[in-house]
Amino acid sequence: MDDSSVFETELNFCPDCGTILPLPGTEEFVACLKCGYKLDLTKFHGVSVEYNLTYNNMEEILTNMGKDMEGVSSGPMADRTCSKCGNEGMTYTTRQTRGADEGQTVFYGCPECKHQEIEYS
Repeated sequence: MDDSSVFETELNFCPDCGTILPLPGTEEFVACLKCGYKLDLTKFHGVSVEYNLTYNNMEEILTNMGKDMEGVSSGPMADRTCSKCGNEGMTYTTRQTRGADEGQTVFYGCPECKHQEIEYS
């Protein structure tokens, strides 16, 4: 078991390669899954982890989305036909409303009739 390393890091990270270390188990050491570095389990004695969970307020999010949609009728134009009045050209804005690994949401607004459309890309 090697407790010497060139780098000094927090206990959550391997001091050799920087990989997040797994949670301590029943072994006498914690081993890095990437490089095999072993850290003595006694290093974790007396360490506590605290965290707070914060949930998004859906009412506030919907209110803010409504405010964002109000400005859709002004902005850059897209070659899109309004499905309500047939006007050629709609303004648009984009938002990341889902996970970062998913496409953005495009909000279109008709400058003529103020009709709004949403496209999940």
